[in-house]
Amino acid sequence: MGSYIPEEKRNFFWIATHYDPRPLYSHFYHWFELARMEYEPHPSPIRRGPLLYNIFDSRNEGTATAVEEMFMDAGLYDDTPRSREIVYIMIAQRAARGLGSLYAHANEMTMEEAGGIHSEYTPRGWMKTEKELLIFEQHLYLRQPGYGTSYITGKYLMENAMADYARIQESRKLPFKTKDFFDTLNRIGNIPMVLGHWEMTGEKQQLQTILKD
Repeated sequence: MGSYIPEEKRNFFWIATHYDPRPLYSHFYHWFELARMEYEPHPSPIRRGPLLYNIFDSRNEGTATAVEEMFMDAGLYDDTPRSREIVYIMIAQRAARGLGSLYAHANEMTMEEAGGIHSEYTPRGWMKTEKELLIFEQHLYLRQPGYGTSYITGKYLMENAMADYARIQESRKLPFKTKDFFDTLNRIGNIPMVLGHWEMTGEKQQLQTILKD
């Protein structure tokens, strides 16, 4: 559950949590997925364990990032309207973090320069309060190409999947229920979001580039 952190020691996430822990706790959706691997393993051996390339790539971190905003739109923060600001600030931070990592992976910036984007483009100076987090995250994402951007790209893929799922339900004169969508997603297991999208909806548009190769 965390504990009280004095203002002078708060990093980006502790600042956000101090104002309202729910946005970050919503992101912890991906810990449910880890627990499910242990306690409710998927019947398919291929989908049972973590993805070999990185469990926290777009499927997991993208879903975790998407649900922050989805739960917000479902009314989770209606009792404290300014909590919406925290959600958008967290999205902006991940976009800045991912952009910096792309430049670093392309050898167009050093890790320190990439950290400058991460720090400067995070709203309200919340990435400037505690440098250890900045160094840790830039080092982490430099070592795992695609990880830093997966929060935003995975969120985009997740939203597309939900939109198609809802459209198909409507075309069949069936109600769209958020719970049904997530139950279906969870049953599919830990596979890339594009493949989950295909399995849920039958839509292959996002697979065309892969299939052409």
